[in-house]
Amino acid sequence: MLRTRHALAVTAAALVLAGCTANGDPVPDPAASIETQVESPDAPATTPTDTADKVSPAGDGAKLTVTDIRTGRHDGFDRVVYELGGEGTPGWRVGYVDEAVQDGSGNEIPLAGGAVIQVLIDGSAYPFDSGVEPYSGPNPVLGSPGGSVVEVNGSGVFEGVTQSFIGVSAPETPFSVSALTDPTRLVIDVAN
Repeated sequence: MLRTRHALAVTAAALVLAGCTANGDPVPDPAASIETQVESPDAPATTPTDTADKVSPAGDGAKLTVTDIRTGRHDGFDRVVYELGGEGTPGWRVGYVDEAVQDGSGNEIPLAGGAVIQVLIDGSAYPFDSGVEPYSGPNPVLGSPGGSVVEVNGSGVFEGVTQSFIGVSAPETPFSVSALTDPTRLVIDVAN
């Protein structure tokens, strides 16, 4: 009996080391699934290369509230992260605008930098609808000195959309937009 268990253990170990399951199917690489779900400062990222508007729809029934805004510097780009609490998948409409103007009021938002990227997060909800405490940190959030992102201003919700502005040091600087999970985040990378 002991010899049979030992033989089964050795066979299982050999199959795993060979990269196959008992039926011959490849064993999924656990690192590959983790990399797509976890933001890592060491994870390789591509430097943005275009300035076109970026658009993606929100998931059905999304009720998200911004809970944190962070900036950081990486090799080749500066990053702005909007952490979101609540339910669903965010959508976005992100692109350059002539000036930072608040939806609803029409008031101009003071913003440092030589250009303005407007960030509209679709699928947003007021805190009483999402059940999440909203971001209450500094406003504006400053970027790294000498970087492309000068500051981030605002995270107000109006008619199901969170509006924010990124002050960028130079006009027409390429940027990219993506979403990450666990926790839910909207990420804007701006080339530097």
